[in-house]
Amino acid sequence: MKTDQYVVAQPTVAGNSELREPQILAYEAIENHDFQAADAREVSVVLPVGCGKSGLLALAPFAAKSRRTLLVAPNLKIADQLLGDLTPSNPKYFYTKRKVLDREPFPEPAEIRGASSNVGDLEEADIVVTNIQQLQRENNKWLAKLPSDFFDLILFDEGHHNVAESWDVLRRKFPDARILNVSATPARADGKVMTGEVIYSYPISKAVEKGYVKRINGYRLNPTTLHYVRHEGDAEVEVSLDEVRRLGEEDAGFRRSIVSSEASLTTIAEASIRKLQEMREATGQPRLKIIASALNMEHCKQVVAKYRELGMRADFVHSQLAEKANERIHEKLDNHELDVIVQVRKLGEGFDHPYLSVAAVFSIFSNLGPFMQFVGRVMRTIPGVDPFDPVNDGVVVFHVGGNITGVWTDFQQFAEADQEFFANLIDEDLVEPTPTREPGPGGNGDGGGSLPVITAQDDVLLENLTLLTADPKIAAALAVLKDAGISTGEQFDRLQRITPTKQASRKAKRALLDELVKTAVGKLLAKHSLKHAGRDFDKTRENFKVVKSAIDLRIRKTVPSGATTRSEYSAADLDHLINELPKIVDSVEEELRHG
Repeated sequence: MKTDQYVVAQPTVAGNSELREPQILAYEAIENHDFQAADAREVSVVLPVGCGKSGLLALAPFAAKSRRTLLVAPNLKIADQLLGDLTPSNPKYFYTKRKVLDREPFPEPAEIRGASSNVGDLEEADIVVTNIQQLQRENNKWLAKLPSDFFDLILFDEGHHNVAESWDVLRRKFPDARILNVSATPARADGKVMTGEVIYSYPISKAVEKGYVKRINGYRLNPTTLHYVRHEGDAEVEVSLDEVRRLGEEDAGFRRSIVSSEASLTTIAEASIRKLQEMREATGQPRLKIIASALNMEHCKQVVAKYRELGMRADFVHSQLAEKANERIHEKLDNHELDVIVQVRKLGEGFDHPYLSVAAVFSIFSNLGPFMQFVGRVMRTIPGVDPFDPVNDGVVVFHVGGNITGVWTDFQQFAEADQEFFANLIDEDLVEPTPTREPGPGGNGDGGGSLPVITAQDDVLLENLTLLTADPKIAAALAVLKDAGISTGEQFDRLQRITPTKQASRKAKRALLDELVKTAVGKLLAKHSLKHAGRDFDKTRENFKVVKSAIDLRIRKTVPSGATTRSEYSAADLDHLINELPKIVDSVEEELRHG
């Protein structure tokens, strides 16, 4: 007969020097919570990145005296990490590594993973680990096999995801199970806040004070003036810094242009490189890196090309790439063969590379949740290094016209948030509604419609925005003086521009054209529900090769200089072709449809 180890074992938690303060305090909050009270079945805990969330998930079943626990992760990678923490044969077994338990018998783990598990495994287990994809849909085979009282505790890792219908299936299937959500942020991308009263939270400010996470500074790019063209053929408009800020707040197309137009995108990249160089020189640590956020696949490639042009080793990961391709990029990152990694919300939960130190914002964050997930990638401290060493500083770089100031301000409020903040939390307090889909880079992008084009910026200054202030009253007083136009002694660094060689610029543009063609082929095939390896156009060639060959042929006919091979294309040729590529693809699509 199964022995309920989470009920009978005596874990060492209080006073355990191997555990972090937030783990101990959150454990006590769970232990003292009355899950039987009205509307108290589901609760939440908020712990910043680096404060021991995985460890708390391992401790929670003891606090709740659980007979059998279900631990649900948002993806397979995190599920694997959690299972490893809970497997006694693992050298890094959490309970012994952190001296929570000193002898057998240990809680028995099992996993739900396709056809490799069976019900007998689960019946023997004290804790069952899975990812939510294994348990989706009401008629899921695993849910059908298990009685409604099989689990008495459900743990949702990254619990801000659990407002989705796929998670609600578990609530209904196990109606009497107590539920604990654990996350670094209570909000997800669409602004919805995870369900359940927040019974414990640990402020980022305290995590910084304890050295659990890096100290974060923001740097906002402020051009003295900016020039842009609203529509092709229009006259160029010059606007002041205040107008740039206003347009970024009110005009969706303008803020997309800020992160995708050559003139403004370049300055974000340059500023992030300068900050990386400063940190590497100050610390003597050459492995520090940049993580950049992008809008979509084309934009990823544009940002990568810019960093390469400026002398950085850069690459990107994306959910549309084959998993093996993403794994190769991860290996390059882990082997310190990259300076910059670019992503579209791909390096989220479960990703841990503490040498990421500069977060460059090339995307639009309307809500605090996704912004915190992104910034969280540069918050993990480097193991084996004094947490207060300068190498454990983090930097966030963004443009004033990208409308990031609002979420940065929300982030500052969240960093200082105490338990009272969460007690009064409603959706509107933390986030704004997610906007409708905005146009992507390059004119059509994700949402269609043309974008303004930023043509130049004058005298770009970097404004230091400290995340945490020592005294809120002093910060408020300084803000009043600043609004009144009185100097407060703040330092604004003038952005030092980076001049790439003409050869490096041409090579980067050539590689970008090649990558954009591949993406365009994939999008065209997907639009018409055609498989890459299908042979719908030509029985002797795959669809991908047929469409790519057609685009390549049209490109050769469009080269302004008349050069016959891409190795001979000039920088001006490449600029023209990249700009004309959407029209070239449209013409090829029309040709194939009527061919």
